Amino acid sequence: MQKQTVRTLSLILCMLSYLLVGAAVFDALESETESERKRMLEQKRGEMKRQYRFSEEDYREIERVVLQAEPHRAGRQWKFAGSFYFAITVITTIGYGHAAPGTDAGKVFCMFYAVLGIPLTLVMFQSLGERMNTFVRFLLHRAKQCLGFRRTEVSMENMVLIGFLSCLGTLCVGAAAFSHFEGWTFFHAYYYCFITLTTIGFGDFVALQKNEDLQEKTPYVVFSFMYILVGLTVIGAFLNLVVLRFLTMNSEDERRDAQERASMKRCQNLGFLADGRDRHSHSTLFLPMEEGTSCTNLIPSPADERYSRPTLPRLPSSPSHEQSCLSSFCSYVCYRLGLSNSIIPSQHEHPSCHIKSVYYNSISYRIHGDSLIRDNTGLSSPGSNISPGHSFREFPRLRRKSV
Repeated sequence: MQKQTVRTLSLILCMLSYLLVGAAVFDALESETESERKRMLEQKRGEMKRQYRFSEEDYREIERVVLQAEPHRAGRQWKFAGSFYFAITVITTIGYGHAAPGTDAGKVFCMFYAVLGIPLTLVMFQSLGERMNTFVRFLLHRAKQCLGFRRTEVSMENMVLIGFLSCLGTLCVGAAAFSHFEGWTFFHAYYYCFITLTTIGFGDFVALQKNEDLQEKTPYVVFSFMYILVGLTVIGAFLNLVVLRFLTMNSEDERRDAQERASMKRCQNLGFLADGRDRHSHSTLFLPMEEGTSCTNLIPSPADERYSRPTLPRLPSSPSHEQSCLSSFCSYVCYRLGLSNSIIPSQHEHPSCHIKSVYYNSISYRIHGDSLIRDNTGLSSPGSNISPGHSFREFPRLRRKSV
């Protein structure tokens, strides 16, 4: 099983286990409180019915009116400031739920706006996070140089620590500001900042939703918008530094495995070629052919002779013509191997160059392990019938002669 598959299965098991643990913890923490709140609300509703003599239908109508009026306590939601606030919650996927389009045209535009805006926002925050990490790494490097550190390289541990402290500081600054403007406790303000900057956006705490804040408190509105955008950039830089490295680990492993497989395949091919060269160097003789072509086997091995036949057409030739050509070839081989002082064949001076078949094997043992390399103009020798303009392809029968 591949490493990527094992990692994927492990992540799936970890996710399921994490969900089960989270569900058990939330059940233990919130279930009793939910039952108590429901019982208190039922009691309060009964007291209101008896006091004001409401029927069940009247109470449902009042409840519906109160819920619809809740978003309008902060003023008109769909003026420019409120619309800008809503657009931020859409493209950043925060989605508080404090406001939603009421018309069909608004709902259609919201879907198309989100389809284009969400990818653009994610890419922008990732790019800003990378630039921020680069700037922080430069500052740390210069700070180490100024402080006289022996090693001025910025390690991954340094970057992770700076990113964590930056996120913590951003949350604390926002908690202090929103606790002042909204009247929340510091804990509730910190909770709101965390839910907002992680784009969870429950909507149980939403800023700018009381006392006409969207229209009357312009500096606070600008601060809220800027805090959301800058805070998301800081969180994006930290996630880009830590989390995305784990997200890209699977693709890096796949690329590394592909490179290893390609390298092994190249090594196998090189091994096959080396074996082929060793085998041919002991059993065959290669000589160059025509210009633009590779060398060909003039003396094939017995196995090649047995299992392969040349496919080139045979030219009609007489026995005297074949003997003349073979004599020229043998004279050339003897001259190149030092068996003869002259390339002109002489049966009296070099009996090993006779064209009788009994001497073929003696020549093959003498050229064992050698290969002849010439230019691509063909072989010729004085006194032979092979001219420089011809090639051995004109004599296919010679290529089948075993030496």
